[in-house]
Order: sequence, then C-alpha cells, then structure tokens
Amino acid sequence: MWQGGSTASVPAANSFDWFADMVSSALMPTAFSPRDATGFYAEGSVLDLTTVQVSKFAYFPLLSRRTPALIRRGDPEQYQLGLVTKGSAWFAQHGHESELHVGDMVLWDTSRPYESGSGTDGQNVEVFVLQIPKAHMLLPSQQVDRLLAQRLPAEAGMGAILAQFLFALADKGPDCRPQDLGGLGNMALEIATSCLTQQFGAPREVPARVRAHALLRRIDAFIEHNLGDPDLTPRVIADRHHISLRSLYVLFQDQHEGVAASIRRRRLEHCRADLASPDLRRQSIHTIAARWGFTGATAFSRAFRAAYDITPNDYRAGALKSADAHQAGKATPPRPAAGPSPKG
Repeated sequence: MWQGGSTASVPAANSFDWFADMVSSALMPTAFSPRDATGFYAEGSVLDLTTVQVSKFAYFPLLSRRTPALIRRGDPEQYQLGLVTKGSAWFAQHGHESELHVGDMVLWDTSRPYESGSGTDGQNVEVFVLQIPKAHMLLPSQQVDRLLAQRLPAEAGMGAILAQFLFALADKGPDCRPQDLGGLGNMALEIATSCLTQQFGAPREVPARVRAHALLRRIDAFIEHNLGDPDLTPRVIADRHHISLRSLYVLFQDQHEGVAASIRRRRLEHCRADLASPDLRRQSIHTIAARWGFTGATAFSRAFRAAYDITPNDYRAGALKSADAHQAGKATPPRPAAGPSPKG
C-alpha cells in the first residue's frame, strides 16, 4: 500500500532535508536546490507493485541534478517515467532537453547524469513516477536512449491510457489486496512499454520478443486474477487472449514451468498461505481449497502432499501451533515449515 509522509510531520527547519532524504531513498540519490527554502513544503508516497514501483510527489519549486558522484553513491539501475500532474518543469539528459507541462511525461535513466527544474511558472509541482528496473524493460536500450528527456504527451493514445492508469493507482491502490499488486505491476509495465513503443511510430520497430513478453505478462496477470475459477485451463487462457493452444505452449516453453504447472503451483501456494493463517483457522480445508480452484478434497490433498510432502491437515496443524506459540510469547520459532517449492 502507499507508504510515505509530508514535511508537515517534521520541524520547519528540517523540511527540505526531509524531502531530499525521502526522494533519495524512494528514487535515487539526488542533489536539490530549493528556489525558496523558507516554508518549504513537500509530500511523497510509494506503492510497491513488485515488478515496478509507483511514487507520487508534491513539492515547492526547486532545481535538481544527478552527478556521476551521486550515481556512484547509489544507482537502482532503473528507467523512471515521470508524469506531471500539476505545475511545470524542464528536464535535460543525454543531450536532450524538454519543457513539461500538465499532462506531459518524461523518461530518464538513473545511470546517467541529468539536470532538472520544476515550478518554472512559480507554481507548486505534482508528479507521478513509474520506476522500471532495467532488467524488466522490454525495449532495447538503444531505442530507450532515443526517448530520454524527450517530452512524451499523454493527451491521446497509449500515453493517455498510461496516465489514467497511474491516476487509478493513486486513487484505488490503497484498496487493493496485497496479492493483486504484482498483477498491477505487470499491467503498468506492459502499458508503459506500449506507450514508449508508440513514440517510434512504425509498428515494425516493435521486436517480436517485446510483443511476446508483453503477451506473457498479460497472461500472467490473467492467471493470477482467475485462480479461483475451477474452469481455468490452458484452453480458456488461449481463447481469452486470441491465440492458439499451441502458441500458448510455445510462449511458455522458455519459462521454468508450463502453463498448467504454473496454475497448479500458484493455487497450491495460495492454499498453503491460507492454511497457515490464524485468521482463517475456522475455515475448513475444503473451503480454502475451493477458493483457489480445487473442486475435490481428495484431488487437493493428493496435489498438496505431492508438492510439499505433507498433508494439508498436518501442515495446517503445525503452522497454527507455531503461530499460537509465537503469539503467546512462549517461543520465537522459525517461519512455518513450507517444504520445498511445488514440484513441477
């Protein structure tokens, strides 16, 4: 969920230092110079979506820069995509410079120096930042470099969709279940990739592997959100994504497990977590199994034992006993024995 704070929670004399420390921690080490340090106000928060991270900031006008020394001090090795939601700014990196107003986006590379200024019109600034690890970026770095510090409009097309998605996260993110956040992160990454790809114009510039990765992430999120459906099968997944069953299997052939094994493993992992939860001790094992798509108690028990070398009943008894002992302060046991990862 959103985690953060504001300068209202610290003494006025420390407000600017608080903001600098918060941004350096949430994004990367950065040097700031306020246009007016008197009564400086800022607020910020972070939402961790597993694959990516979304941050939102509001602050008084200032200048910022990231030098080689600051990069050496700390580099998250990310591409960061900022959306201006209030005020104005400018950004310079990699020989490019752009002026930004409400509704504009800009991309930067945390491994390169940059300079930036905000509040050029005297207004306070608000911005969303989507933090994309380079390891998860689906586009080649040579293409991404062409977009650094370029104005990316968000009035139409994929830019508008990405902007609305970020607004929706800001509004509804706190209401999401923790298990939903990874799927939202995959969606954010896919939409951002499509938005950046649109800047190149010709569809032929989109590599086949990028399209495949984007489709795989869509399917991954679809599986996660439909695990409770007992009718979730590879055929259903293929049909819902308008591909053949063979294409689905080909898509998964380079993954560490096939699509059916992925469904089974995720269902078992959710069941295992629920069985270990003291809050769910009054729910029957059958109820928990059915919640995650298992239709028969015998089949579930057989699958659970094959994956973890223990029956669901014995695992639950041991996990709850450990949790109760810990709660009572009688011991500080290790986490409930989870056994090995589900067998393929």
